[in-house]
Amino acid sequence: MNFLEERIIRYGVIKEGNILKVDNFLNHQIDIDVIRQMAYEFQRRFKGKTVTKILTIEASGIAIATLVGLLFNVPVVFAKKSATANCTDDRYVSEAYSFTHKRMNKVLVSKPYINAGEKVLIVDDFLADGEAAHALIDIVHQAGADVVGIGIAIEKGQQQGGRKLREEGYHLESIAIIESMDWKTQTITFRKQEKEAIENANIKASWV
Repeated sequence: MNFLEERIIRYGVIKEGNILKVDNFLNHQIDIDVIRQMAYEFQRRFKGKTVTKILTIEASGIAIATLVGLLFNVPVVFAKKSATANCTDDRYVSEAYSFTHKRMNKVLVSKPYINAGEKVLIVDDFLADGEAAHALIDIVHQAGADVVGIGIAIEKGQQQGGRKLREEGYHLESIAIIESMDWKTQTITFRKQEKEAIENANIKASWV
């Protein structure tokens, strides 16, 4: 069991309807040590990839993406879910259905922030049906850029997003993959991952 799975078991709360709340360390209160370890693990898993930009979506993916951007030494862009007064009209737009909030969201990125030919690593906190990931992929393609990988903190493996993305040929890495969870018993089963990742993830990371 890796560091993120351990934290989910300790602090995660399962709600009826296949909802996992991790507010204690990821979605409301942020545990910096967990985010730091995730950033190092993504750096390891995407080692050798040319990355010129990190792309995520507001809000919970921003903390993870920021530390990943620090390690890759590249800018971080976060897609907005609604237009704001200071948001330029010159933007890429896609749509994603939110599994958590049960609504369709527009996903917006101002055009100057993703350029043709860039190598984009997509990072996010959750992957369920893959709606947000596909919206970000669509934006990258609209810009004429390339998706070099997708890094996810928690993947709901019992849903179809991960399978679809892998079948489409994307390099998808999820630190914790949930095979099943039961809100009545508050039990979670994780998919086994390759040994090296689990051992490396359990090493406490520190900035140098």
